[in-house]
Amino acid sequence: MVSGKGMASENCTIVTEFILLGLTDRAELKMVLFALFLVIYAVTLVGNLGMIILIRITPKLHTPMYFFLSCLSFVDACYSSVIAPKMLISFLVVTETISFSGCIVQHLFFGVLVTTEGFLLSVMAFDRYVAIVNPLLYTVAMSKGKCTMLVIGSVIGGTINSLTHTISLGRLSFCGPNVVGHFFCDIPSLLILSCSDTSMNEFLLLIFSGVIAIGTLLIVVISYLFIAVAILRIRSASGRKKAFSTCASHLTAVTIFYGTLSFNYIQPSSQYSVEQEKVVSVFYTLVIPMLNPMIYSLRNKEVKEAARRAIEMKFSSC
Repeated sequence: MVSGKGMASENCTIVTEFILLGLTDRAELKMVLFALFLVIYAVTLVGNLGMIILIRITPKLHTPMYFFLSCLSFVDACYSSVIAPKMLISFLVVTETISFSGCIVQHLFFGVLVTTEGFLLSVMAFDRYVAIVNPLLYTVAMSKGKCTMLVIGSVIGGTINSLTHTISLGRLSFCGPNVVGHFFCDIPSLLILSCSDTSMNEFLLLIFSGVIAIGTLLIVVISYLFIAVAILRIRSASGRKKAFSTCASHLTAVTIFYGTLSFNYIQPSSQYSVEQEKVVSVFYTLVIPMLNPMIYSLRNKEVKEAARRAIEMKFSSC
């Protein structure tokens, strides 16, 4: 819906809400996709909240690594919830709309959470570096207070990044097309609709996203290079296997997260398509939050053992 705001001199109207095109306009697919993504969202919530509870009730998992993992699970559950409900509704209605303020709020929270996730993954890589390369300093370097500060710092970093883009986005004028070619308020899709000069927004997006993505990825890569060297120095095969197993789950999660986010930027522009971008966006907004608890539970002996004991205690108390 578009309404006039006394701007007749400029022959311009102010956009008060956006129309989200959603994932598909094919009616025969909507109910199938609704059921599929409802299951994905439910599994995401159960998996991540279950991981948080499991870590909370298992004293053996009260270590820095699992503290960061519980924070990652919380972020996954939250940022999936920012996107999934609105997406699910879009499959049930003919035209899905979102108010201008609602769109800004969705963008704000998604930006905070997805950036925080990137910071947390780099913090977890640093945690594995200290544990394997400098094990004698681990309890000092990764004390409870320092772990808490690292998490708070990740959230602050995500908030600053998202607020920068949200404030600059809120200063733009939207006085023409109001159809967002996506299933959520993704900033590139919104910039296309603005009737203002978006060069500053694009510059900030490039600088902030580039610095954060490259910086966090460098921390991960450098950490794992030192970890690889340290593991290769271990003489026994069983020792090397044990050391690698402590970071295999995290390495898998990092590869999937950064691999998916970078997919859109490594393909030739001639092969770019909005539909392909939507599919990739589905993966990093909905599928990855579902996969993370599975990755850490299926590839982690301590988590599997804790889950087994929790289930046995539950049944024995019935």
